[in-house]
Amino acid sequence: MKTDTTPHVLITGGAGYIGSLLTGVFLQQGWSVTVVDDLLFGGASLLGYWHHPQFRFAKGDVCDPAVLRASAEGIAVGDLPPAHFDAVVHLAAIVGFPACQMVGPQVAWRYNFEGTKRVFAAADAARVGRLIFASTYSNYGLSPDGTPVTEESPLNPQSLYAETKVAAEQFLRDQTAGATTIPVLFRFATLFGISPRTRFDLIINQFVLEAITRRKLIIYQRGYARSFVHVRDVCDAILLGLMAPPATVNRQIFNVGSDEGNYTKDEIVALVQRYVTGTIVEYKDLTFGGDMRDIRVSFTKIREQLGFRPRISVEEGIREVAGVLLNGVIKDALDSQYRNAQFIVQ
Repeated sequence: MKTDTTPHVLITGGAGYIGSLLTGVFLQQGWSVTVVDDLLFGGASLLGYWHHPQFRFAKGDVCDPAVLRASAEGIAVGDLPPAHFDAVVHLAAIVGFPACQMVGPQVAWRYNFEGTKRVFAAADAARVGRLIFASTYSNYGLSPDGTPVTEESPLNPQSLYAETKVAAEQFLRDQTAGATTIPVLFRFATLFGISPRTRFDLIINQFVLEAITRRKLIIYQRGYARSFVHVRDVCDAILLGLMAPPATVNRQIFNVGSDEGNYTKDEIVALVQRYVTGTIVEYKDLTFGGDMRDIRVSFTKIREQLGFRPRISVEEGIREVAGVLLNGVIKDALDSQYRNAQFIVQ
């Protein structure tokens, strides 16, 4: 039985883009944090927390039965002793359609679907109160009439990545009734901004990087609309999802972002050109079997029910990324460690 009143969270995929920043946010809030990650992209993002007295780390693949073992004492993570967790934030996945295409359907489904089922089963067996599941607005696919999609809109996944996330959502909503662990499903907009493991295969970060390093942007799918949210604001949303009354979030889906974060690619390009002067833009047509999103998203539900209001605008994020790159804080941003896959279609 737990006697320490300090809340304890388990973050799967905690060395990644969201998880490495979220770990610091939880520690600042006074939580104990256990991270499990297979370190596919390395673990340098966690070094700043390594000696924090409330931080623990276990290297492992959450799809491996030996990595998460529930017992009466809690969950044993890898070789770490069992611990009681108040919450699980499940971020571990093959993230993005290029990465899923690269590893293939078998691996993508194993991580994104079977891995989710395994993590939820361990959490429920250990009587964890709540699980946050990281999903994506890619699940909506295309919005044919331009009307902003809501959590109730039909799903039309356009990629293997979205298909795996839709299936995981359906499991968490349809097969967890009566479970001790409450699943909360967050469909993140396209992320941007700096974290301890920054990604440069995301549209805004990628545009800024290419504008600075090449002074040129090659844009596909001109005029397509997307929704954007800063990685730090996503961390705030996760905290709100853990603090909200159970009846408000139990098996509920929330789009994570803001109406102000809906932009066309042309609008993003114009903002990048404002902060990286002299950037040339070339437009190309491309049709491919991938993530052909053209969509605007409504974020009314998360604003009204959880009180979520992002604090960092797209323009502020562009300035942030440009400042990091122009000051040489990240020396080789073109390195593969800053990408989940080698190819990104803009």
